[in-house]
Amino acid sequence: MRKSIIAVDMDDTICHLVKRAIYHNNNDFPTHVLKYEEMLDWNTDHLRHPDCTQDVFYGRPGLYEELELFDEHVVGEMEKLHNAYDVIIVTAAQPQAVVEKWNWLQKHMPFIPIGNFFPCKRKNLINYDLLIDDGVHNLVPALQDGRKVLCIPHPWNLRAREQYGFPLLTSWEGAKEKIDQIFEIQETS
Repeated sequence: MRKSIIAVDMDDTICHLVKRAIYHNNNDFPTHVLKYEEMLDWNTDHLRHPDCTQDVFYGRPGLYEELELFDEHVVGEMEKLHNAYDVIIVTAAQPQAVVEKWNWLQKHMPFIPIGNFFPCKRKNLINYDLLIDDGVHNLVPALQDGRKVLCIPHPWNLRAREQYGFPLLTSWEGAKEKIDQIFEIQETS
């Protein structure tokens, strides 16, 4: 019997990218201080210093290797999921960030094999049963394709959460049990 496939995003799902990018932005451009709560959209051009492009904000060498874990439960819950399901990491990445993201994953979650690591921006092209993500651009197509989703809440997905009513994963504590319930409900439907 095939195990259910759980696709898990990296940035701002199992680790904190935006908060770390904001930290560097605020050190490099103190006249244009950003706050996490202000990140209401992916397009933050109006908030940043003119010299801070998307490439500068997210392209700092070494940025992806210094990211903090999402919370103290994420590693344990990801390992439980890995043991019960076919967990794949599906993460958007510029070519220079792929190695950094793999290094981060191996440091924190070495149980995830290379064959389960997919650098991919268009996640709807990947086959999975459940997507755990913070990006509306990934969650909405998954829902439209009839797939299960869990949304990691952040300011930039608030409007879509209200519009689509995504089920939320606000903490990784108890994530496996929550996902087990989702799949049990699916099997009895």
